[in-house]
Amino acid sequence: MRVMQTTSTGLDHSMLPMRLYHKAKKLGTWDPKDIDFSQDRKDWATFNEIEKGMSLRLNSVFLGGEEAVTKDLLPLIQVIANEGRLEEEMYLTTFLWEEAKHVEVFRRMVDELGITGDLSIYHSDNYKKIFYEYLPEAMERLTRDPSPEAQAEASVTYNMIVEGMLAETGYHSTFMSYKRLGIMPGTVQAFEYLKRDESRHICYGVYLLSRLIAEHDHIWDVVNKRMELLMAPAIGLVNDLIAEVEELPFGLDKNEMVQVAVKQFGSRMNVLERARNQSVDRIRQASEEEMGEAL
Repeated sequence: MRVMQTTSTGLDHSMLPMRLYHKAKKLGTWDPKDIDFSQDRKDWATFNEIEKGMSLRLNSVFLGGEEAVTKDLLPLIQVIANEGRLEEEMYLTTFLWEEAKHVEVFRRMVDELGITGDLSIYHSDNYKKIFYEYLPEAMERLTRDPSPEAQAEASVTYNMIVEGMLAETGYHSTFMSYKRLGIMPGTVQAFEYLKRDESRHICYGVYLLSRLIAEHDHIWDVVNKRMELLMAPAIGLVNDLIAEVEELPFGLDKNEMVQVAVKQFGSRMNVLERARNQSVDRIRQASEEEMGEAL
């Protein structure tokens, strides 16, 4: 028999997912159409071939990645809904909406710069391994297997690797480089919004994995095994992007990119390991900072 939570026990607004939901209502309401890319068009016209080539590669992987995560999130939302986790489901509705806006804003960047042609030519074999194979397979599996193990593998792929390692590192490095140079102001503004949204997404992913680990101790081994599978193509993808030129344009720094990725990845893995000794109630009430995110 169906029970309506809101007419029986109500909503738990102290839960981390509900706090993320309330933050998303306030911070996630930006409109891609409001961003002015007129100066970006002028800056683009001054780029040399190496700079344009790097921009095209980055836009291609960012745009394709955002489309992929938008397409692939629905099975997780359905699993969470079927488990009766209303507060988490409510947050995930904002998650999907924000991913759709990320697709829109990256496509706007491409269109506003007058870029034409098939950008998927920049999708390397490592990129395809993650975004064409591992990500959709892990998320689609949830439609027939909603087990904790399947949820953990999906979240590791989506939140820890795709968002937490690849997207976050790429967005941060590009944002900082353009900002330091005082160029591409529309793109910089878009990245400010994107980074803020993604921090909530990753925070939820760390929360979900922490909850699963606290509920089922063997999930820690599932998480590590999935990490081992994905790390090689993830590192390979980063190398694919930066190996095309001897010296990266825009002041992009290979060491800085690696340091950001390693620091964030390490802090989140520490959070997940600590979850093995915490109660589920403690995870539910954790702060964003405790989940490795300062929002």
